[in-house]
Amino acid sequence: MENTYIIGEIGQNHNGSMELAKKLIDAVAEPVEDKLFGEYLKPMDAVKFTKRDLAEELSESEMLRPYTGPNSFGKTYGEHRAFLELDDEQHFELYKYAKEKGLDFVETLCAKGCISMLKLFEPDRLKVASRDLTNLPLLAAMAETKIPVILSTGMGGKPELNKALEVITKYHSNIAILHCLSQYPSEYKNINLNTIPYLQSEYPDYSIGYSDHSIGIVVPVAAVALGAEVIEKHITLDRNMKGTDHKGSLGTEGIWRMVRDIRNIEKSMGEEGMFISDAVKETRVKLERSIASKRIIGVGEVITEDDLHMLSPGDGFRWEERGEVIGRKTIVEIPRDEIIYKNMIQ
Repeated sequence: MENTYIIGEIGQNHNGSMELAKKLIDAVAEPVEDKLFGEYLKPMDAVKFTKRDLAEELSESEMLRPYTGPNSFGKTYGEHRAFLELDDEQHFELYKYAKEKGLDFVETLCAKGCISMLKLFEPDRLKVASRDLTNLPLLAAMAETKIPVILSTGMGGKPELNKALEVITKYHSNIAILHCLSQYPSEYKNINLNTIPYLQSEYPDYSIGYSDHSIGIVVPVAAVALGAEVIEKHITLDRNMKGTDHKGSLGTEGIWRMVRDIRNIEKSMGEEGMFISDAVKETRVKLERSIASKRIIGVGEVITEDDLHMLSPGDGFRWEERGEVIGRKTIVEIPRDEIIYKNMIQ
């Protein structure tokens, strides 16, 4: 199995701080050690940030709505959203920082006005948020750049996805489709991971993945086992930090655990078939059973089936080979409860 493309979704968990944004990039780039086997595994592949254009975000009444909860960064929702925005130059700085760390850079663009940042740099991929799957003018503007596109389907069905694909493929077909559930946090009973093989069957020309909003790491790891080629997961430095997405995100320990488990699942998938692995050769000899003596069998005695039972190790005759032992004479005395080998009989 090839490596899953794992995206650490920072979104706006930087809380409007460049310092925090860079620390999150550092966390994604941190080496991932499987401490059990002492191996270093491939870390996450990319970070993802979100860019909004507040002129194209919400109605005026919503922007002016009082927003004074514990996760608010402003007196109105508009002020809250403005506080969390980084400008194009700051996104460019974060792009360069991520590249220095060996990471890809993915941008969720929430409006056509956000495409202005492409004058400064070109992200490795552009992300269409679930809420914009039906925002066809935005999809067309993003696709026109010819930058690979990732589509999240958390609020859409097959008709919405097909229409989105129809718009994007007028420009290019470098598309990844992510199964998603836009419920925060996602209840396990609603996630329906079997959508992943369905999408693989229905859309074989595209990469299929999963964008996760569940708590923990079990669901994205299971998604990889089902064949997801792309995984996206929210990350944070502290799940108790102020902000709406932090509680549903992975902390640094969670990042390490998820990446470790995904990389090990990749190695575990193997090939279709059943065979004896070379890795069990020593264990097989140690633990399998061989034909052994139930009693002391003297020199020249003829061995009968009643003289035999099975003991470890497994380096002697198997039970299906008992015809090579029964009726044969011993050429040495065989102690009780010992394996019978070829050089003991004639």
